[in-house]
Amino acid sequence: MENYINSSDISARGIRRHLEGQERDRLEKQGCRADRWEDVEISGSTSLDAIHDVDFAGPVSIGALSRAEGSVLERTRLKNVVLGDNVTIRDVALLEFEPEAPCGFGTEVAVLDESGSRPVSIYPGLSAQTALLMAREPAWCENHLRPILSDYFETMSVAPYIGDNARVERCGLLMNVAVGRGVTVEGAESLRNGMIINNSTANKPLAYVGAGVNAENFIVEDGRLDSGAIIRNCFIGQGASVEKQFSAHDSLFFANTQVENGEACAVFAGPYTVSMHKSSLLIGCQTSFMNAGSGTNQSNHMYKLGPVHWGILERGVKTSSDSYLMLGAKIGAFSMLMGQHKTHPDSSQFPFSYLFGDEKGATVVVPGVMLRSCGLMRDEKKWPARDRRLKRRLPIHDRIVFDVLNPLTVEKMLSASDVIDALLNKPADDDRYVRYRGMKFTRASLERAKFLYTLGIYKYLDLHIDETGFPYREPGHISAEWVDIAGLPVPRTCLERVKRAESIEEIERVFDEAFNHYRNLERAWIASRFDDRWRKPKAVISEFASQFDKMVEEDRARYLEDLAAQNAMLAL
Repeated sequence: MENYINSSDISARGIRRHLEGQERDRLEKQGCRADRWEDVEISGSTSLDAIHDVDFAGPVSIGALSRAEGSVLERTRLKNVVLGDNVTIRDVALLEFEPEAPCGFGTEVAVLDESGSRPVSIYPGLSAQTALLMAREPAWCENHLRPILSDYFETMSVAPYIGDNARVERCGLLMNVAVGRGVTVEGAESLRNGMIINNSTANKPLAYVGAGVNAENFIVEDGRLDSGAIIRNCFIGQGASVEKQFSAHDSLFFANTQVENGEACAVFAGPYTVSMHKSSLLIGCQTSFMNAGSGTNQSNHMYKLGPVHWGILERGVKTSSDSYLMLGAKIGAFSMLMGQHKTHPDSSQFPFSYLFGDEKGATVVVPGVMLRSCGLMRDEKKWPARDRRLKRRLPIHDRIVFDVLNPLTVEKMLSASDVIDALLNKPADDDRYVRYRGMKFTRASLERAKFLYTLGIYKYLDLHIDETGFPYREPGHISAEWVDIAGLPVPRTCLERVKRAESIEEIERVFDEAFNHYRNLERAWIASRFDDRWRKPKAVISEFASQFDKMVEEDRARYLEDLAAQNAMLAL
C-alpha cells in the first residue's frame, strides 16, 4: 500500500483544471464563495449544478460530480482538500486538511500499561498479531521493530483525500480526516486526525462513522463507529464495532469485536471481544473471544506509581455481572470470573474453570468445570458464522483459529494434571482449602478436575486421530511450546522467526505461513507431545470422547429443562 488511501480511491477520470470566469460567476450565484477562486480546480466531468452554498479556502480539487447520479457539494466549507469522483459532501461545518497532516497515521496507543511504556504505533493494515508483539515485547519493539517501522512508514505517503463515492453528510468538524472510497460518514460530531479505510471489493463497505461520534487520533479500517461513540488514540479493525456511547482511549479493537455503552482504557481487545453494558469498564487488559457481563470492572492503579498494572484474560474468558479483578492478574482460557478478586490470581494453568471471589477478595478456583458447558461448543460454532469480514472480500489482516481445544488449551490440561497431583499431596489448611499462587482449591474440585481434563484431552485426540492412529513420533523429539498471539496459536519457534524478521512484510508473511499450515503444525505437536500413556487405540479414545459428549449433552438437557420450567412459571 503506497498511500493510506490507495490509487483506486481517487479516480484518474478527467483532467483537473482551474475554473473559467463564467463558471466562477455561476457558482457565486449558487451561493458559493472562495478566498481565492484560482485555488479551486474541477474535473472536466464536473456538473456545476451539483455545487451549492459551498465556501472554499485554500487549494481545493473536485472530481466528477453529477446531481443526477446523486453526488453533490452543498452547504459545506472545504479547505485544502482533494475530492474524488462521485463524492457527496452535504451540511458539513468544516472539512479541512492542514499541510502534511498525518491523518492518524503512526499514532502511538498507550495500550495495557497506561504509562506509555508499551506503545503500539497504528497504521493501515496493522494486524492483531503484529500489534500484540509491539505491546507484549516492548524491548524488542524499541530495539528491533521501531527502525523497521520507520523505514516502512517512509513508503506510505499521507495525502488529503476524500475517496471516490464517499459520502460525508450532516457533520460538524472533520479536521485532517481521510475518508476512503465508498465510505459513509453521517452525523459525526467531531473527527480529528484520523482515517477511515474501506478495503472491500464488494459494494458493501464495513467502514462507517455515524451519528454523534467524537473521535481524535484514530484509524478505522473496515470497522464501525456509531451512535455517540467517543474515542481517543484508538484503532478500530476489520469487522469491529464501537457504538452506543461507548468511550475508549488508548485501545485497540480487532476483528469482529463489538463494544457498546461502556468504557475501555488501555485495552488490547483481540478478536471477538464483546462488552455490551453501560456500567462495564475494561482497563489495562488483553482479551480475545471475551464476553464481559454488566458491571465488569478492573483496576490498574494502586496510587503509588500510577496506572502501571495490567493483566491478561486468555481466550474465551467470560465475566459475570459485577465482577471485579485487581490487576496484575492472568486468567486461564475459557474461564468464568465471578465476584471480587483482589489477590492478583494467575489461573492460566487451569483453563475451563470457575473463579469465585470470596468475602475477602481471594480467588476460589473450581478447575475444569467449564468443559461440561454446552455453551462452550456453541461458541466455537457461532464465532466463524459471525465473521463480518468474509462476505466483503477483504484482504484479511487478523488470523483467527477458532478451536476451543487446541495445542495451548490441551497443553494446559496436560500440565494441570501434574500440578493437581502435587496439590492433592499437600494437606489442606484449617479452612479446608488447598492454596496455590494466590488461589484456593477444595480437594474435591481438584479430584474432579483431573477427570474432566482427562475427558477433554481424549475429546481433542478423538477429533484429530483417525483409524490409522497417532502420527509418528521421532525418538527424543521434544514438543514445541505454543503461544496464543491474539487469536492465532503458534509454536514459539514461529514467534522467534517473527522477532528475527527484517521487514513488516516478512513479519506478516511468517504469521500467514503459521496460519495456513496450522493443521500441519498441530499434527506435529500431537506426534511429539503425547507419550504411550495417551496412545490408546482409536476405539478407546472414542469411548472417552463419547463420555465427554454425553456430559455436554446432559448439561444441555438440564439447561433446556430448567428453561422450560422457567417459561412455564412465567406463562399466562
